[in-house]
Amino acid sequence: MTDPSPRLAGVRSVQATGSGTPWLVALDVDGTILLQDETMSPGVPEAVARLRDGGHHVTIATGRSWMATQRWVEELGIAPEFVVCSNGAVTMRMIQGEWVRWNVETFDPSPVLELLRDRLPDARYMVELGSGQRLYTQQLDDWTLDGGRQVSFEELADEPVSRIVVVSPGHDEDDFHRLVADAGLNEVSYAIGWTAWLDIAPNGVDKGTALERVRTELGLDGDRILVAGDGRNDIGMFGWSRSLGGRAVAMGQAPAEVKDAAGEVTDDVLDGGLARALNSLPAPAQVSAGE
Repeated sequence: MTDPSPRLAGVRSVQATGSGTPWLVALDVDGTILLQDETMSPGVPEAVARLRDGGHHVTIATGRSWMATQRWVEELGIAPEFVVCSNGAVTMRMIQGEWVRWNVETFDPSPVLELLRDRLPDARYMVELGSGQRLYTQQLDDWTLDGGRQVSFEELADEPVSRIVVVSPGHDEDDFHRLVADAGLNEVSYAIGWTAWLDIAPNGVDKGTALERVRTELGLDGDRILVAGDGRNDIGMFGWSRSLGGRAVAMGQAPAEVKDAAGEVTDDVLDGGLARALNSLPAPAQVSAGE
């Protein structure tokens, strides 16, 4: 594999890391674990299994809802105590053999929805309630809507939500960036997914804020963190990990600003970039629970 660092000045390539206590390894899903056809990136199952068997805490940190995430926890064969969903607004925890919504952040969606409707009257809207139920104005194939309910636009704002998702046919990421600036969405956290939809979470909430809560609960050292992702919604967790002395790995196909936020850049998802990053962590024999 080629060293990706020359592609972006100032960003180092993935580096091998020595032994030590178990790491918290938090992985984005789309564009990191998964290819666009929802098959896994080359080498990922084997690399994840190696870390899992070595005693590392391997988990997922995704913009997806729990409903769309649980399958991949199972497919990877991991058994984390915590999983971060909905860009940090929802953290699931395994308690006595059952997944529970351990931490849920919500906000009043009314002001944001009104701003967006004025600018995107033909968009498709979905909200996720604190309970996990999804309300939507029109169905979209990319949305996991099992148990969801189609409602009028006005009903979307009837109660607090953990996220708002907006898809507007004919608009791309640049359009969404201009929209966010024009609408002044500075009281919520927002991200633009790899399929060019706008995902809005409570103010000050991102994958990093949720993972800090997880790290504290697990009692893990800050310099034993590795996070990997490819999107703008990963920038928060990159900054969090690096601020604690941990590692942040951007996928090779990530936008320039995402690579800028990371400390390391690996290969594209198509070329097994995540496996390369994971394999730089110590082998199972190098990690001992007593250290």
